[in-house]
Amino acid sequence: MNRRYDMHTHSLCSDGTLSPSELVTRARANGVDVLALTDHDVTDGIAEARATADKVGLTLIAGVEISVTWEGQTLHIVGLNVDVADTTLQQGLSGLREFRQWRAQEIGRRLQKKRIDGALEGAMRYVHGSIVSRTHFARFLLEQGFVRTPQQAFKQFLARGKPAYVPGKWAALDQAVGWIRAAGGVAVVAHPARYKLSAGKLRRMLDEFRECGGTAIEVISGSHQPEMNLQFTGICLEHGFHASIGSDYHGPEKPWVDLGRLPAIPESCIPVWRAWETEPATMPLSNLG
Repeated sequence: MNRRYDMHTHSLCSDGTLSPSELVTRARANGVDVLALTDHDVTDGIAEARATADKVGLTLIAGVEISVTWEGQTLHIVGLNVDVADTTLQQGLSGLREFRQWRAQEIGRRLQKKRIDGALEGAMRYVHGSIVSRTHFARFLLEQGFVRTPQQAFKQFLARGKPAYVPGKWAALDQAVGWIRAAGGVAVVAHPARYKLSAGKLRRMLDEFRECGGTAIEVISGSHQPEMNLQFTGICLEHGFHASIGSDYHGPEKPWVDLGRLPAIPESCIPVWRAWETEPATMPLSNLG
């Protein structure tokens, strides 16, 4: 029987709306057999998620989604099957969280200039861990009636070029991949279609990603339209990457992106979980991709 995988999800520990335990329980109820918790720049939810996974009969993969700045653009690199106790990984993530705290203060200041008072404090009410994100500000703006949807909050205030946008100063691509590899994990380019890169720029990014030790891309993503899944399946095969699948689930507020509802990875692709489900003697990690 084929197992159902979801290698990209979020909990309250970053910008999701379910606790790690609730996330795992929902995933199992929706038929997911193997789940990766990949919160933004933090691994604090892994222990809780794993404890619940053991109870409900689900395999939990320790993961993280690392924020990266590449040629002035923000990318996300998912690390799968990482050792969350690794010092190199945790030191790197700690630096990103420090920047997030400064950025949140700056977003609050910029919204204040737009006569939106108490934005930082309001956003922090939605924070349940050590990560504060633009999504938390979007929820505050929605709560206060400044926008009608979280998406409008980004379009009007928080997206690039808008009044409260603060450019990210995230990890370099080689740093992020290095942290993941130091923790024994596999580096994956998350939702590649979202970056809207030209064909040449995408090829250059993927070449650099491979040179750094990256081995996989998400070919099936909750952030992709079906034709994008097909496009990146072809790119995955062309470049010799392993393939990953992830809903990028953040909570039931977005019912069109639910756990356990994505199509399977095409049989023509080598799935990313081969890296840890195959004996090392058969497939050394250093030979992936």
